[in-house]
Amino acid sequence: MALNLRMSDRNAPRDGEGDADVVLQTKPKTKRPPLYKVLLLNDDYTPMEFVVHVLERFFGMTHAQAFEVMLTVHKKGVAVVGVFSHEIAETKVGQVMDFARRHQHPLQCTMEKE
Repeated sequence: MALNLRMSDRNAPRDGEGDADVVLQTKPKTKRPPLYKVLLLNDDYTPMEFVVHVLERFFGMTHAQAFEVMLTVHKKGVAVVGVFSHEIAETKVGQVMDFARRHQHPLQCTMEKE
């Protein structure tokens, strides 16, 4: 964004160079929006294959990546499956929870600020 100001000095001699253009450059200071971790929680009932399918479908993971993350969830009880803006994280959590519910699995997905 540029702000143009014309400044004239009434006492300056008028030899064609009396008016000066001053351009002030201002840059808006923007902050990056906070990011949110999407977490998948382990349970004793959701099949491992279903978790792999969820990771592939909603988080764009390859089968190998999804399998590794599923094992982390299984062994550690929780894993970060992605980091997103608030709106995207919220959407992902909703998609996973709805999909799990429709397939009658108790899989839990949450989000927390990074």
